[in-house]
Amino acid sequence: MIETVRIVGARGRVGSAVSARLAARGVDLAAPDPGLVLLCVPDRAIAEVARETPVGPWIAHVSGATPLAALDPHERRFGLHPLQSFSKARGPEQFDGVWGAVTAESDEGRVVARALAELLGVRPFDLEDDGRAAYHAGAAIAASYLVTLRSAARALFETAGAPAEALDPLIRGVMDTGFELTGPIARGDWETVERHLAVIRAERPELEELYLVLAAETARIAGRDPAEVPA
Repeated sequence: MIETVRIVGARGRVGSAVSARLAARGVDLAAPDPGLVLLCVPDRAIAEVARETPVGPWIAHVSGATPLAALDPHERRFGLHPLQSFSKARGPEQFDGVWGAVTAESDEGRVVARALAELLGVRPFDLEDDGRAAYHAGAAIAASYLVTLRSAARALFETAGAPAEALDPLIRGVMDTGFELTGPIARGDWETVERHLAVIRAERPELEELYLVLAAETARIAGRDPAEVPA
């Protein structure tokens, strides 16, 4: 169904991986009249690039946050957002095993979007346009905030004189065991939590608010009253 694609932004983090995967699957990326124009550009540039693209072929973007209205004036349009954090240091294997959010305004659009997902090796699921904000917020927490949490944990390890790189197998272990909740809050060990807060206030006070917010939410997940978290 998808034989020719023009990728706008083919040298970017997502675009380079898309280009490599589609080329490996036999898709013509240099056809003068492509059946699909795929925008792998920053969100802020999508609307401008769409306006400059001649109407006719299918057009799509790979943004998780941008509504389809950004692709005006095109009517043959859809979005496919691969739920992955891409790096130019890696290749098309970044698509393997990941999910992709499909947003389309017609059955035909969904068929084309799912065909593209199959070519990329992405497992598609439907996402309504009005659900994008909540969806993208969840994705940002899972991706960006994980980096933030690792940075905070590294700061405390450095304070303790412990090797920060020792955290990475721990993080991978949590993922490998299905994110099973463990630790002092799950056990209701509030004395340990108090010791955490004491050292954070003394050594890394900038992390106290973050710790307290996370502790309250972790208590809720554990089925405990967040008010039990030491103030």
